[in-house]
Amino acid sequence: MAAGKHPGGGRPGQPAAKKSSAANGWVIALVTVVLVGGCIGIGVVNGDSGGTTVPAPAADERADTVPILAQAAASQGVCYGWRLESWYGSNPVSVGSNLGDGVPVVDDPACPRWVEVTADVRYTSESSESSDYALIDVTGSPDIDRADLYAVETGLARFGLVEDVFVDDPGWAVCRAAVALPLLLAETGVVAPAAAPTAQPGATAAPLPDAGSDFWRDRWGWLLATGGLLLVTALLFTVGFVQRGRQRAAAPAGRTPGKA
Repeated sequence: MAAGKHPGGGRPGQPAAKKSSAANGWVIALVTVVLVGGCIGIGVVNGDSGGTTVPAPAADERADTVPILAQAAASQGVCYGWRLESWYGSNPVSVGSNLGDGVPVVDDPACPRWVEVTADVRYTSESSESSDYALIDVTGSPDIDRADLYAVETGLARFGLVEDVFVDDPGWAVCRAAVALPLLLAETGVVAPAAAPTAQPGATAAPLPDAGSDFWRDRWGWLLATGGLLLVTALLFTVGFVQRGRQRAAAPAGRTPGKA
């Protein structure tokens, strides 16, 4: 047997090298699966949460709604409010009333009589086969009959405040529904109609200037045309008179002496 050779012609340490390469391959594959799976999971979670968030009413929408409700509450003696909720949130998305933005009317000592519209908007993820929808409910204090509240609730459709509108623009829809509550409640006879807003007296308007005579205003075109014709006539008369004078002056100078 030649020196330095092993039986079978193999190299020293070859089986250990194969085992090390196989172990490294499994580690790389496992790390790749974990990283890719984690990225996909994060993307799915973020995508679902962003697509199911119910937007709150804009600041100007809430600011415009509160004074309207405050005027109606002062006139009718009933507090009015709104509440926007989401299927995925335990806290309401937006609440407000005639008492202010963020102030509910339920269980408030300042509002023994109250009516509130609640919109529960539910958005589903893109991977779900379920459709988005909204639940609209009108509740009130115990002294207001449930039949009257139901009449107010169904009356919202007359203002175009149907389920699709609450799904498309829930913030605007819930504020618009809150503003419609005083009118719809008055139609049931529970309260008298709210007093119409009165405008503040403005400054006394200055009198208009004298318009002048209608004779000149209605006939200005005819008078302008007549004046133009008179001007042209005077110009032609002047030109003719001057030419006639020149002809008379030139006649004696052109006669031949000795002729009659």
